[in-house]
Amino acid sequence: MSLPSVVLPDRRPSQAAAYRIGILLLGAGTMHFVIPKQFDSIVPPSLPGEARTYTNISGVAELAIGAGVLVPRTRRLASGLAAVLFLAVFPANVQMTVDWWRNSKIPLPLKIGVMLRLPMQLPMVTEALKARRNA
Repeated sequence: MSLPSVVLPDRRPSQAAAYRIGILLLGAGTMHFVIPKQFDSIVPPSLPGEARTYTNISGVAELAIGAGVLVPRTRRLASGLAAVLFLAVFPANVQMTVDWWRNSKIPLPLKIGVMLRLPMQLPMVTEALKARRNA
């Protein structure tokens, strides 16, 4: 008589947050180089230097951090950096919101959408911290 085999549940934390953050960052980083003018336009004018420099630096950062989040060996560090990056780009998102609300050519639904996007930074930060914790 043989005993039934017991399958124990997998106790490893889910890496779903890391995959979501990594893919998001790789997509956003790529877009910095595909449509750089869109990103140039949201660089706060109070920053010194050329807007394109900030677009390129943030694009490279997003690509590097996104790749790092997807690699198990670098996931913990990269996920922490992702949380910092999401906080660092928040002023650009605020600038975009201000600019769009001042522009009479932008339809109201898009203005509302860009404003609703601002609070989404918080879940992105918490998702990155979750990925860091689960790494």
